[in-house]
Amino acid sequence: MGVDDGLELRYMGPRGVRDKEDEMRVLLLAGTIAAMAVVLATTALAAGAATASKTIRVIEHATTDAVTDTGKKGDSAGDLLTFSNALYNATNKTSVGADDGWCIRTAVGKSWECAWTNTLAGGQIMVAGPFLDAGPSKLAIVGGTGRYTGARGWMDLRSRNKKGTEYDFVFHLS
Repeated sequence: MGVDDGLELRYMGPRGVRDKEDEMRVLLLAGTIAAMAVVLATTALAAGAATASKTIRVIEHATTDAVTDTGKKGDSAGDLLTFSNALYNATNKTSVGADDGWCIRTAVGKSWECAWTNTLAGGQIMVAGPFLDAGPSKLAIVGGTGRYTGARGWMDLRSRNKKGTEYDFVFHLS
């Protein structure tokens, strides 16, 4: 019997006679399944890393807040609050950055709508949302730069005293 006599090689598998073409299909299917498993595992790990959260606590010293009266005399819709204040660490002892921003009075005696940038070591975190006169506020983290690129989440804002000279900022980054 010669090598090129036209006979196909066949073997007996658990489900009967198989040839090389069947074997290749099985190997191709197994390889595809393995590749899909690697892609799914990598995607799951990346999603887990993307949803990992980090909390940053700082204290704002509100020393530069200035209200510009734009409409009726006194507190009125449309008034502008601007600021550029120092940020301190959670123990309130060491300066760790600064914030710069503005707010527009939207509801007299109730709230301002604000946007500002918090500059910290390694980058910036941008926030936007309501600043409530009567209590704690929650603002959206809308982005960042440097180590905070792509930042999302929210910032809790709470006054530390009745004078409004210090505020807790707690960034919940995801």
